[in-house]
Amino acid sequence: YIGIESVYSMDGDTPPITAIVELAEKYKAALIVDEAHAVGLYKHGIIQQLGLQDKVFARVITFGKALGCHGAAVLGNTDLRNYLVNFARSFIYTTAASFHQVAAVKMAYEFLGEADSEISRLKNNIELFKQGVTTSDDYHLLPSDSAIQCIVLKSNEKAKEAAAELQQTGLDVRPILSPTVPQGLERIRICLHSYNTSEEINLLTNTINKLIYA
Repeated sequence: YIGIESVYSMDGDTPPITAIVELAEKYKAALIVDEAHAVGLYKHGIIQQLGLQDKVFARVITFGKALGCHGAAVLGNTDLRNYLVNFARSFIYTTAASFHQVAAVKMAYEFLGEADSEISRLKNNIELFKQGVTTSDDYHLLPSDSAIQCIVLKSNEKAKEAAAELQQTGLDVRPILSPTVPQGLERIRICLHSYNTSEEINLLTNTINKLIYA
């Protein structure tokens, strides 16, 4: 088995998915892809966007995050579905989704199908943030084209101080501390949204720039 995320939750980066699919095929490995942070920005996920859904053993799709609901689903072939229904304890011993939960997920997917303008705004916001923030050798922005943007500050104290300063300006930015991430990779983690205004993003980048070069 090979397990990956299509967008990694802590760094926001994307692995070379096509190459990994080819590797899995070469060695007859089953590829499992977590698409929790890809659904939304990449519509129904990167795997479907690349047309690789028939080459992936299982995809994990969350109904939280971009869809704003609850629950999740595992997408795969009939054999995988039958196996999970009969042997997955976390599925067998849980309460079935309620009608209103299923209805909310259905409506979220209908909205997602018509959300091209929201996705375009989010992509523009990501670029605006990346262009506006200034980093240095000591404090660097991790490479990411997703809504998850992280600036590594290299210590728990600096990450907590930076997050506190940003929160005082009304920006909800949280520190990510070791041991959640390895020591030396402590950071502030930023999640951008389609509804963020350019004024909000400029406030964010200007405040970050002042903190870094204070």
